[in-house]
Amino acid sequence: MEALIFQLYGPLASWGAPAVGETRPSSDHPGRAALLGLLAAALGIRRDDGPGQQALASSVRFAVKQFSAGRLMRDYHTVQVPGRDKKARYFTRKDELAVPKDKLNTVLSSREYRQDGLWQVAVLLNEHSDWNLDELQTALKTPVFTPYLGRKACPLAAPLAPKKVQANGLREAFASAPPRICDQHGRWLHLPDSVDFYWEDHAGDIAVQDTRQPSDDVISRERWQFGSRQEHHARIREEG
Repeated sequence: MEALIFQLYGPLASWGAPAVGETRPSSDHPGRAALLGLLAAALGIRRDDGPGQQALASSVRFAVKQFSAGRLMRDYHTVQVPGRDKKARYFTRKDELAVPKDKLNTVLSSREYRQDGLWQVAVLLNEHSDWNLDELQTALKTPVFTPYLGRKACPLAAPLAPKKVQANGLREAFASAPPRICDQHGRWLHLPDSVDFYWEDHAGDIAVQDTRQPSDDVISRERWQFGSRQEHHARIREEG
């Protein structure tokens, strides 16, 4: 197995989950849609580039090693938006707020974030891929667009540090490229004894404990449509 391993760490992250009503929840780990978006940003593939987005989705699959899901934080939002007007077109947020004040409505929402979460991601290529791991590694080292942890308000607090590895399975691949994160005083962060693995397809050296059906498989970013997929999970205690 050949994989590209990189790390995700920041003060805040928000991994989109199915939203109903005013609540915008966050998953405890980055899903397929979030990781495709991050990789597309690094490669310079725009959100409205349908063929490019589809080519990337067909080329790669992911696995995640979760050291910490982070503490859950809920943020209460009030947002002003114009009322419905079929004749009006708003191209920017500035255009929306330029309408008369008496025509603005207040929308209430609640958004979830993860504080101080730490994850590693493995990128694996499908049989027919438009990119190789060297190209993806270069893109993550020098991204075209700024990567972030789910939302633009969630910047990275450490380099992605992509590293190409060869292993007999996902557990061995992750172990060969441990995360390197230190605090503001230069001390290495302590890693937990138990970690969670999430992966698509086959892991090689991890037994499946349960299988889930997250709705984060990108169908169309332009129409913001997502489908369900199969994701395996295992929680493992690691020595040392």
